[in-house]
Amino acid sequence: MENKIISCILASFFMCTALSGCASKKAPEIPVIDDFYRTTYEIFVYSFYDSDGDGIGDLNGVTEKLDYINDGDPSTTDDLGCNEIWLMPICPSTTYHKYDVTDYLNVDPEYGTLDDYKKLVEEAHKRGIRVINDTVMNHTSSSHPWFLEAKKYLQNLPSGEAPNPQDCPYIDYYHFTDKADKGYNKLEGTDYYYECQFWSEMPDLNLDNASVQKEFADYAKFWLDLGCDGFRMDAVTSFTTENIGESTKELGTFVKAVKDINPDAYIVGEAWTSSSSYSKYYASGIDSLFDFDFSGSEGLIAKCAKGKMTPIRYVQSQIDEDELYSSYNENYVNAPFYTNHDMARSAGYYTGKNAKNSIKLSGALNLLMSGNAFIYYGEELGMKGSGQDENKRAPMQWASEGSTGMTKGPANMDKFEMPYGSLEDQKDDPDSIYNYYKKAISLRNTFPAIARGKCSLIESLSGDRNVLWIKDASDKLDDTIKDSKVLLALNNGDESIEIDLSKDAATEGFRTLSATLSTGTDEATLEGDKLILPAGGIAVITMSN
Repeated sequence: MENKIISCILASFFMCTALSGCASKKAPEIPVIDDFYRTTYEIFVYSFYDSDGDGIGDLNGVTEKLDYINDGDPSTTDDLGCNEIWLMPICPSTTYHKYDVTDYLNVDPEYGTLDDYKKLVEEAHKRGIRVINDTVMNHTSSSHPWFLEAKKYLQNLPSGEAPNPQDCPYIDYYHFTDKADKGYNKLEGTDYYYECQFWSEMPDLNLDNASVQKEFADYAKFWLDLGCDGFRMDAVTSFTTENIGESTKELGTFVKAVKDINPDAYIVGEAWTSSSSYSKYYASGIDSLFDFDFSGSEGLIAKCAKGKMTPIRYVQSQIDEDELYSSYNENYVNAPFYTNHDMARSAGYYTGKNAKNSIKLSGALNLLMSGNAFIYYGEELGMKGSGQDENKRAPMQWASEGSTGMTKGPANMDKFEMPYGSLEDQKDDPDSIYNYYKKAISLRNTFPAIARGKCSLIESLSGDRNVLWIKDASDKLDDTIKDSKVLLALNNGDESIEIDLSKDAATEGFRTLSATLSTGTDEATLEGDKLILPAGGIAVITMSN
């Protein structure tokens, strides 16, 4: 997709405080680029914000809080600066999480109405925020009319008579068999079994069936016509069980259907496996796949933040991935993320006196990666949540329990304290996780090369606790965009580091310290060739005029 420069806005106040030579307090202009390289905020609507007092979050609640995500006004500093939201499933369902869909062309009554959705999209677009919908294509609910029709037909089928799709086309919407197999469940009142790899109440769809493919093409058109900007595809590795080739082909069928309707629609897939496996799904033509290698408590981001891995490996792994992903789709856009609704929250990854700083640094490591970076709601507050899934989807901590808009959360969620407090507690604290995240997002927005650039490692200036690398996005950015190349420096150690930039020719011309980010009170400095990086410090260095 070609970059379309649509406007220029001012950087946030927080960015100004980190800029070199900022005595005038005049922030630089930020190019707003209409492409897929965004910063996306994942929202579990159920737990986000309650607009009607029933204790359950809803679409109108999301609309009310859009200004928290991005108010669209460059003169204000109260928003996070994210420019896309991912809504976890919003279609009618029998469960609180709504991953078992009963109607693909409607909104669950707990969340509101289609009119509420249209209003949300309209208001989001006013603020420059794109909206993508979670799409559960691998399976339906066992209460979906398609499955109920197939079930009724098989229950009434005379003994010894073979099923006939001419009589009931829905039997070919699913995987029915008369033999028991792994991941199959007995269909009550019959001699048949149906595939349900996740749960007995989530029967797997037959995505090779042309009628099912048309159902999802119609689904895509329905939501795109309502203003939806794209789709997050759930469980793509399970489309055909244990068959990457078939699953990739089925995913590609949906991708093509979407792109035929709107080439600018964005599609990102969940392929929860290693990069060597999920990279193959890029052959489907999908825009992005979530980068699981970097995510979670044992991923590369957490290891780097904990000091268990050199920052050199953090950068080199990105270089290696770029080569791998490009081999399947040269137009791919990576989708880095740190945590999501299926993972323990990052506040539980770290202990001790430096835990808070490690939470901050890990958030920045995610946001420094190329692609469309995803943030799970509440991570910017250091929310806690581990164990059962309900705990990972706790109420967004706007203020104290019982305050206006606070949700009750999933029914089976355990009671636990949030160690870093609510937004109300953090918003005026310059040392808070929340304000650190705002600075990190602002840094990503200010320098488009961070999200779009290819990495090149400067090994001679890197060590066990620091790394320098260049991000070059000159092939993706309009020539009117400044700083299509940036030099980044990171120190994940506990001590300050001094680096002489003159010792490697690759840094030639990079002598303007344009932004810094620090987990503590000290900021990076650059005097002549001498760069000093504090513990947990990050520096963005641009070409001098």
